[in-house]
Amino acid sequence: MRILFLHGWHSVPGGVKPTYLVQHGHEVLNPALPDEDFDEALRIVQAEYDRHRPDVIVGSSRGGAVAMNLDSGNTPLVLLCPAWKKFGTARTVKQNTTILHSRADDVVPFADSEELVSNSGRPASPFIEVGSDHRLAEPEPLEAMLKACESGI
Repeated sequence: MRILFLHGWHSVPGGVKPTYLVQHGHEVLNPALPDEDFDEALRIVQAEYDRHRPDVIVGSSRGGAVAMNLDSGNTPLVLLCPAWKKFGTARTVKQNTTILHSRADDVVPFADSEELVSNSGRPASPFIEVGSDHRLAEPEPLEAMLKACESGI
């Protein structure tokens, strides 16, 4: 499966989460996104999406906000602690979106994802509480991310 992975603010390509996906047999596109220019990050990601047509898009924190603002048709989204209130203009998610978030997140409030689910008129099932911090880099959230990617197609 081809996955477009969008890293968070002050993060870089090749981190724990995209590496985990690669280690589980998936092709991962992981472009470097500028921290200070959201519109440029969105342009980079839209070009990557249009060029490669991934099966799933994973967005971590600010990358989740980028994913929400992307013109990605019916491609499933997996959002990890999405920072949608801080970046971009999207305030809802499409039907085939799964959100993973830790209640103990000290960067993006857990309540932001609860509000996003409510705004979107979505059932609670695609909203998974997992992990013990914002990074979601422990075994349990990594497995949940992988499962969400693999069940999304």
